[in-house]
Amino acid sequence: ADLAALAREVLPPEVYDFVAGGSGAETALAANRAALDRVAVLPRMLRGIDRPRTDAPLLGRAQALPVAVAPMAYQRLVHPDGEPALAAAAGAAGVPYVASTLSSATIEQIAAAGGPVWFQLYWLRDRGMVRELVDRAQRAGCTALMLTVDVPILGPRLRDVRNGFALPPQVAAANLPGSRDDLAHAGTPGTSAVARHTSAAFASALTWSDVAWLRGRTDLPLVVKGVLDPRDAVLAADAGADAVVVSNHGGRQLDAAPAGLTMLPQVRTAVGDRCEVLVDGGINGGVDVLRALALGASGVLVGRPLLWALAVGGRAGADAAFALLAAELRDALTLAGCADPAEARDLRTITEG
Repeated sequence: ADLAALAREVLPPEVYDFVAGGSGAETALAANRAALDRVAVLPRMLRGIDRPRTDAPLLGRAQALPVAVAPMAYQRLVHPDGEPALAAAAGAAGVPYVASTLSSATIEQIAAAGGPVWFQLYWLRDRGMVRELVDRAQRAGCTALMLTVDVPILGPRLRDVRNGFALPPQVAAANLPGSRDDLAHAGTPGTSAVARHTSAAFASALTWSDVAWLRGRTDLPLVVKGVLDPRDAVLAADAGADAVVVSNHGGRQLDAAPAGLTMLPQVRTAVGDRCEVLVDGGINGGVDVLRALALGASGVLVGRPLLWALAVGGRAGADAAFALLAAELRDALTLAGCADPAEARDLRTITEG
């Protein structure tokens, strides 16, 4: 919250709104924080915990925290160093960085920053470009693919519409040359240029057969992001997904959608141990990570707080945010009587209110 307040002071208002805003009346956006605040965790006592470990496996690889950086577009909007700076900070912190299709730096530039990088894929109208992006991600050394499935169209982000938001000339979709990126820079009062661009570039009729096609094209771990209904999580596992992310896209898509955390226990039950289950939406600190673990998550994605840190201090700001998150998680595990994140999954919870 402190970082968000500081970022609001340094960012242009329309850029702050682009990052902070949700869709429609922002009901789903508010639901994310409210869902977290309703979860009380029952701590265990006299467990002999002095300094708990925070490391945990994600997609079969040990990570320093049960955390990955959520895919977020156009990070050079908030700081000139953009994605490579945040990726470098994530690498130093020992957590995966998820590079967005709509990054303002190329896959190759981000992967060169160091640390594990997963590539997030939006399904494009040009399937040849989809193939090219997957191949580029593999050549660059990305260690997983994350397919986002909840954006057949961009949700109506009214802050952007009211601001007539468009990308400034120095920020572009670096991975998508020739994909009508000009549309994202053509500001018109009462419209979102970013929404026009995604409408032109994204394929809206994605099906589970496309997921199976992608599974057959790569040996990398495959993550399906944006499921809320447990039935879809089962279909993702059936299609060969190694993990799902239970998510309402940060409250930026269907405004009537529940918080990912609300659906997390049902999804965990539905898929069992067939695949890992991650969650995002409103995660602001170590206590929130503990809540998610106690409800059955393998790990979480953290988004906006890290962008605020990047906006405020560049690489150094991001480093400080990761250090704070690790310290908060260590404190939360200690206070809950857990030696590590795995023990947190045995905690009981109460949903209040």
